[in-house]
This record gives sequence, C-alpha cells and structure tokens, in this order.
Amino acid sequence: MAGELNTEQQLIERMTAPSAAVRDAVSRYEGDVVILGVGGKMGPTLAELLVRAGATQGGRRVIGVARFSDKQTRAQLDSIGVTTIKADLLDDTALRDLPDAPHMFLLAGFKFGSAGNPSMTWAMNSLLPARAVERYREAQISYVSSGNVYAFTPITSRGANESDSTEPVGEYAQSRLGGERIADHAARSAGARLCTMRLFYATELRYGIIHDIAWRVWTGEPIDVTMGHVNQIWQGDANAYLARSFPLCTNPQTTLNMTGESVLSVRDIAERIGVIVGRDPEFIGQEAERALLGDTTALTDRLGPPETPIDDVIDWMAHWVQIGGGSHGKPTKYESRTGDF
Repeated sequence: MAGELNTEQQLIERMTAPSAAVRDAVSRYEGDVVILGVGGKMGPTLAELLVRAGATQGGRRVIGVARFSDKQTRAQLDSIGVTTIKADLLDDTALRDLPDAPHMFLLAGFKFGSAGNPSMTWAMNSLLPARAVERYREAQISYVSSGNVYAFTPITSRGANESDSTEPVGEYAQSRLGGERIADHAARSAGARLCTMRLFYATELRYGIIHDIAWRVWTGEPIDVTMGHVNQIWQGDANAYLARSFPLCTNPQTTLNMTGESVLSVRDIAERIGVIVGRDPEFIGQEAERALLGDTTALTDRLGPPETPIDDVIDWMAHWVQIGGGSHGKPTKYESRTGDF
C-alpha cells in the first residue's frame, strides 16, 4: 500500500512534517509560544510540528505546560527541544508563575471520565479558559474547544456553522460552551485577542473515530451506526491549522469550526476497511437522520482545505490494525447521543 505507515516513529514524522505555509506562519511568531495542556492527545505533536517549523530558532522557545502524569511524554518533548514545565493549571499561583509569551495555545480540557467527575469537568472546561485568557491577556490566544457545543444537524446538510444555535447535550458539552462564553467575557474585559477553534474529532492511527471503527472491524466487535455520520480531520492537518491560527485572533473573538470538509458514513468507512483487511464488519442499529456535524467553510475560506485526504487515512488505518500498530487505548465514544463520555 503506497505511503503506508509501519511504526510510531513514521506516524509522528508524518503528522509533524511542516508545510511551507506552516513554516511561513511560524517564522512570523514574535517570540515564545506557550502550549497549556501539552500532555494531551494533540499537544505533543503540535509542539513537535512547531519545533520542526522553526519556532525554537533565534532564541525563541516552545514552552509546554502540563501535569505530565506520563513521564515519557515529558522526556520526549524535552529531547526535541521543548521547554517543559510541570504545573497544575487550576492552581492560581502555578498559572501566574508561568513564563510570559506573545503566543498561547490552550489545549487543556477534560473529557474522558467527565460523566463520573462533573466538578473536574466544569473546572477544567469552564473555569480554566477564563483564567488562562486573563493570565495571557497580552498574547494572541488560540483556544481549542469542541464541536459538541452544537445541536445535531441533518446528515444531508454540511453540518452546523458558527452562526447556528448551540444546544450542548450532556455536561461535557455544556461545560465546553460555558468555557467559551466565560473566555469570551474575559477576553473582552481584558482586551485580549482570541480565536476559538471548535474541533470535531482529530484523528490519527493511535486514536480517533477511524481508529475505533478499524479495530472493531478487525476484532469482530459490532459497530453501532446510530450515530452513522461523522466528520474527521487528520491530526497533522488540525495541528497545521492551529500553527497558522494566531493571525485569526481578534477582539471580540473569532470562532471557527475545525474539521474535515466531508460528511462521512460510518458504515462506508467500516466496509472499506473490511475489504482491505478481509473481514466483514458487523453492524447494529440504524443510522439516525441527524448527527453531530460541523461545516468548516469559514476556516477553509481563510486557510484553505486540509491537505490529507481522509481516504488515505482510512487506508493507513486498515494497514495499521493488520500489523498490530499501537493505540492510546482511549475510545472516542463518538457514538454517544446522550453526551456521556
């Protein structure tokens, strides 16, 4: 299979290779960049993308902040030139004592286990964004929120756009919308420049909806198609958008959906993978007429379409399960229609 990925090193190399547009954007950074929540799913590859694009040249720093419960993640970031800081972002003193920087990414959030820990969910997703905006009021702030803030939309549509109503289902989605609203208030009050990216499921080979579907096909686990349509964006492309997002930071804030351009059928993804791996998917349920979908026209009008075709990602994922590739072991639970994660 052309372009197949066989190791995690190859996977990370693919996700963190900077395009000419990313290199140009990073060359315009005016100093250090801070990534709050660098230890999560996207943070390590975003940090490496920035380093490879030149963000540590000329005495500048990429500063990654997290609790770093996984020591290996911190060691890897240190090894590539990221300046890491271990901190609890909910500690006001720790947040205050972080280095100043003209650019800040806010990736920190709490999703998995949120149904069983609502107080932490609201603290991380609603309280922290406002505090982080206040702390970095002089910076350009790119804040990753969630597409879960929207109501389900017809599967025949392009999905919700930024002017559509927000009807978050469940406490995770509600806390995300709360974070956006309070961060916007903090930015307006402080005069901060803010861009909020509503992300609909970044995917790579160790995590994501395509990952979940592929492993179910491979293991023979039934696939629930009630939430039968989704958006997907390759994580490398999502990181590339973030790297280029600082010029989009404004006051009042700019809000943009970030995802792939296509509405994808879960059934079609599974069947395509099944053909490649030689296994017949098993399905349960029936596709609902509405799903959690996002229209990304506003973002692509500004920064162009994602570079990586999702068909390529599906092919890579089919090969990945056949060779027993690694997994983060964190199901997306994309099929939830109740908002419980």
